[in-house]
Amino acid sequence: MSPFTGSAAPTPEWEHLRLTVDEGVATVTLARPDKLNALTFGAYADLRDLLAELSRTRSVRALVLAGEGRGFCSGGDVDEIIGATLAMDTAQLLDFNRMTGQVVRALRECPFPVVAAVHGVAAGAGAVLALAADFRVADPSARFAFLFTRVGLSGGDMGAAYLLPRVVGLGHATRLLMLGEPVRAPEAERIGLLSELTDEGRADEAAAALARRLAEGPALAYAQTKALLTAELDMPLAASVELDAATQALLMNGEDYAEFHSAFTAKRAPKWRGR
Repeated sequence: MSPFTGSAAPTPEWEHLRLTVDEGVATVTLARPDKLNALTFGAYADLRDLLAELSRTRSVRALVLAGEGRGFCSGGDVDEIIGATLAMDTAQLLDFNRMTGQVVRALRECPFPVVAAVHGVAAGAGAVLALAADFRVADPSARFAFLFTRVGLSGGDMGAAYLLPRVVGLGHATRLLMLGEPVRAPEAERIGLLSELTDEGRADEAAAALARRLAEGPALAYAQTKALLTAELDMPLAASVELDAATQALLMNGEDYAEFHSAFTAKRAPKWRGR
């Protein structure tokens, strides 16, 4: 996303989520604990717009996505979304579904790594939000459920049919998206859905530690790695290696690459500047 902005000032406060930024790490917390952080129309829109704003600032180098209370996110609010969509016409439904997809695209296309800190339920849209993150850190209480067929809809919602086979393979993805059965943390780790399984109650702490590590590293190298991982999913090998070559040539002209050599020669730790 482009760092250039127009006339609009940054949003001073977000109604449907909580944002903190500390030393390059943004923490976005879904904050409806009484509803297991069920998503509303406003929550989707806030996530979409917040990710766009954060992507335009050079001060954020990693992001943690977390949920307050007993779970990560139980998906779309049954009353506020499912009930409301029954009264919408096709154009309105298309607008809504495009908006949910824009949130997933924003998670994949933002220029910093995203770490999902998962405890308790991550269901429906909540499971897809975690799936769209670059890292999923969870404790043993975590359970993922792609529930879309359970409500009579396609399991391929919000890009799930694109992303999940690339994370866990087609066989596991077919089972999870078709049947909508919950996957608990140990199985999620076994099939590759988790990046890290922590001790009980330690997911937020471990996710924050990983985000700090990422924020202290070579931000531009991480951003380009993320971009290539997404772009090359559907590329033939020849196009991929050409894109890799062009990217490396640009980064070899960067300050961080020269800084590594200086630090290595001086036998000290590099001072990464993300340039």
